[in-house]
Amino acid sequence: MFDVTTIGEIMLRLSVPTGVRIETAAQFDVLPGGAEANVMAALARLGLRTAWCGALPDSPLGRLAANHLRMAGVNLEGVHWCGEGRMGVYFVEFAPPPRATQVIYDRADSCAARMTPAQVHWEHLLNTRLIHLTGITPALSPGCLEVIKETVRRARERGTALSFDVNYRARLWSAEDAAQTLAPLLEGCDLLFCNRSDAARLFGLEGPAEETVQRLAARTHARITVMAMGSEGAVAWDGAHLYQQPALPTIIVDRLGAGDGLAAGVLYGWLSGDLGLGLRYGVALAALALSQQGDMIVTTQQEVESLLVGREAILR
Repeated sequence: MFDVTTIGEIMLRLSVPTGVRIETAAQFDVLPGGAEANVMAALARLGLRTAWCGALPDSPLGRLAANHLRMAGVNLEGVHWCGEGRMGVYFVEFAPPPRATQVIYDRADSCAARMTPAQVHWEHLLNTRLIHLTGITPALSPGCLEVIKETVRRARERGTALSFDVNYRARLWSAEDAAQTLAPLLEGCDLLFCNRSDAARLFGLEGPAEETVQRLAARTHARITVMAMGSEGAVAWDGAHLYQQPALPTIIVDRLGAGDGLAAGVLYGWLSGDLGLGLRYGVALAALALSQQGDMIVTTQQEVESLLVGREAILR
């Protein structure tokens, strides 16, 4: 049995150095990234047994992405290898102020977007303590929506714990469609992740984070609700206690993947039976994601522990 499994899309990230414009670029750095895959890679590096069960083209590009997951220690026996098809890609143009970092997606009709429930290795995906999902995958296509619906149905039928990160992407669907589609999938999940801006855009919840996270929990009936607050850190509510953790001071190298780092840390703590530990690990992993190139965090449990010496989550 795995500790955590997931299903979703992994893409190739093509980025240019800070200060270089994409339209004049002579070369790109190539790294894989995807919300679900990023979480599995981080947890595997912390010593947990994880599996990623998406779809990849049986091509050099698909194998490139798979190799990075294997290096992190993620199990790929549940991958559906497509004889033909493409990988989604996204281009990143890093920029110092006053310009903002730009991300351009080219993911239409990828192998992941063409997934159907018939392609899923269900026994592999469900052989776990916890399944982690995000709101990105159901927005990719009608087939992907059916995959996520079926995953939630089977997990609930088996009594397998479910984690869900809202992870709203405005380029994939409207806030109204996202809220309506995700509502039944989030209902009663064991862990719900939603950043402050998504809580406002999708659910109309604004105000102090401590109140917002509790209102979100009441609306979704999630057992544990976690809200990211950017540079202010994160807050979590378990129905009885409120946990708060400030962000770690960080020099930002690469903004992508921080939210996945937070999710990975919280899941690590939850699986260990300690939500406070999870929130501390989450802000540490988010800081590490910001401080290194690439969406996938490269770290060790010893490194994370060293960052947290003297730092305790505030419990109220």
